[in-house]
Amino acid sequence: MIIKKKDTVLVLAGKDKGKKGEVKSVNPGKNKVVVAGVNMISKHTKPTQNKQGGIIQMEAALDASNVAVICGKCKKAMTPKVQVSADGKKVRVCRKCNEPII
Repeated sequence: MIIKKKDTVLVLAGKDKGKKGEVKSVNPGKNKVVVAGVNMISKHTKPTQNKQGGIIQMEAALDASNVAVICGKCKKAMTPKVQVSADGKKVRVCRKCNEPII
């Protein structure tokens, strides 16, 4: 999966289209990402011995195809390409400015 944890992404589709946020978690098996402050849902929780019940707000997962990585240098949204560097390591590179994504 090209999107990694702590990447800054732009939401391309859905109710939060146009919002930016940091990736909190990635699920490559289901091709899903959780972005901080985006795709908020209300979860109804039952009271237990330790926790009080009620309605809590939490982020739901988005499909990875609905987000684009924002380059740290040129600040443009894009899908990064993967290149093999001189020492044989795979590096994610911005398609717009050809700078590595950190």
